[in-house]
Amino acid sequence: PITNIVLMGMGEPLHNLDNIIHALTALLDDDGMCFSHRKITVSTVGLVPAMKKLVSALQVNIAVSLNATTQEQRLAVMPITKKYSLAELMQTCKDLPLKRAKRINFEYVMMAGFNDSLDDARRLIQLMKGVPSKINLIPYNENPERDIRRPSNNQVRAFQHFLVSRGVHCSVRVTRGRDISAACG
Repeated sequence: PITNIVLMGMGEPLHNLDNIIHALTALLDDDGMCFSHRKITVSTVGLVPAMKKLVSALQVNIAVSLNATTQEQRLAVMPITKKYSLAELMQTCKDLPLKRAKRINFEYVMMAGFNDSLDDARRLIQLMKGVPSKINLIPYNENPERDIRRPSNNQVRAFQHFLVSRGVHCSVRVTRGRDISAACG
């Protein structure tokens, strides 16, 4: 049986917001699929207005692809940052009217020498202040056609330990598809 639904990948789900809301409403409805809102997640790169509209329309989980701790870093890997700055995204996350016990999941693809330092971890802690959140660390899956490298397992564990020891909810995603350079992690 299907136990969880995650809308992500192969395009930005919130670019099709009206249809997403329509489909999720049917999934959540008692006369539809009767799914729990706790079992549905919509992932986004950070389309600020659409995030606000989604949260005001439905009570589902939100996952944000963050991947950086500074404006400059995020501009390098997340083109949407040209339109919605890191500061605007984080302020929106702080202001979202989440129901009690709801958290925003932040997806953080770790890339060696780019966003995996303890300075990045310190900045990540600062970004999360005031945001009910959980960090999902995703070690990058290397692609032979790109110069981006995966951090060592020790670096990933040190980064996670730094966050967890300072009270940040954080997990490391189990890597799948590494053998075929699939997905980000």
